Amino acid sequence: MSLPEKAFPVSWDQFHRDARALAWRLAGSNGGREWRAIVCITRGGLVPAAIIARELGVRLIETVCVASYHDYTAQGELKVLKEIAPGLTEKDGEGVLIVDDLTDTGKTAAIVRAMMPKAHFATVYAKPKGRPLVDTFVTEVSQDTWIYFPWDMGFSYQKPIAEDHQG
Repeated sequence: MSLPEKAFPVSWDQFHRDARALAWRLAGSNGGREWRAIVCITRGGLVPAAIIARELGVRLIETVCVASYHDYTAQGELKVLKEIAPGLTEKDGEGVLIVDDLTDTGKTAAIVRAMMPKAHFATVYAKPKGRPLVDTFVTEVSQDTWIYFPWDMGFSYQKPIAEDHQG
């Protein structure tokens, strides 16, 4: 797999620093109250949610599973694979923190935002099209930049294990 013209490879160290920077920004953003829970958008939101949960002392972590990148190069049809637990969607998600690694086009963010319109939406990275849908982010990158996350990388691009094993 060749790198696109604008590539932004992110190391584990850099991602950890950026996720902690997001936690710093979120620390005072709930009006002095603790967050009721974190809802992370899988799979990309799992890693930053773990870091943020640790930093902010949040113990209740839920997932919403949305598939959008089916071949790691282009966003395809969005599909909700797992909904948010009903107890967290009460009061439209008030007091809940939604976490993802990136907002790109904003399509995934729009689906989850509709499930919890009063939740606080935070991403580590944001592209211009998705930026209006999030409340807090750390770094903005151009729309035509592809971010290579550390869990997708080795010394070169690594296919997910499931794609290499045919049963």
